Amino acid sequence: MGLDEDVIQNITSANVACGFHAGDSLWMKRTVELAEQYNVALGAHPSYPDLKGFGRRNMNIDPAEVKADIIYQAGALSAFTSVKKLQHVKPHGAMYNQAVNDPDLAKSICEAILEFDENMILLALTGSKWVEIAQDMGLRVAKEVFADRAVNSDGTLVSRSNPGSVIHDSSEVIQRSLRMVQEGVIESVEGELVEVEADSICLHGDTPGAVELSKSLKEQFIKSDISILPLGQIV
Repeated sequence: MGLDEDVIQNITSANVACGFHAGDSLWMKRTVELAEQYNVALGAHPSYPDLKGFGRRNMNIDPAEVKADIIYQAGALSAFTSVKKLQHVKPHGAMYNQAVNDPDLAKSICEAILEFDENMILLALTGSKWVEIAQDMGLRVAKEVFADRAVNSDGTLVSRSNPGSVIHDSSEVIQRSLRMVQEGVIESVEGELVEVEADSICLHGDTPGAVELSKSLKEQFIKSDISILPLGQIV
């Protein structure tokens, strides 16, 4: 949906849709080839089975089914890689957001990853109970923040149904990102400073201006002596 060929040159880890909310087998294959061409580490971006809603509609699905769906999607993507392995898993949309406050769902996601490959990394929202659950289960966890998303004072993402949930001003996105990495804080929509730990900064490839933004972010990080590495070299 975005300009993947341009964005991928400015990142170190890619979350690839696995067919349940976007993508198909051919696009998965092409994206894997593109990532490997630029030495970008690959991760599965599994979702609820919700093509019409782009995986952004909340669902009440049995934990066992969620677990099977994640293993299914990760397995499909890994089959296209040259090493038949993935670096990480980052659930998409509603599954991700619900796991932040649903311990049973969070646990099912972690169990799926551990069963598929115990060495894989989970990308989870920084400061959430989900991170604690994963760590208690012995999972490698990367704490994630978002370059282009507004946050509430409790650290959760502002719902996309609300105005201003996605930040389009590139200079603001860059300054927010630098502050999260260097100072460990982000300003919420209520004007409060929220403490964050940033192992990974998410940038949405389908956000308007994503190519220029990814390039500018990379340039600013390098100027600020911030190392940009794949997750596997950080956690």
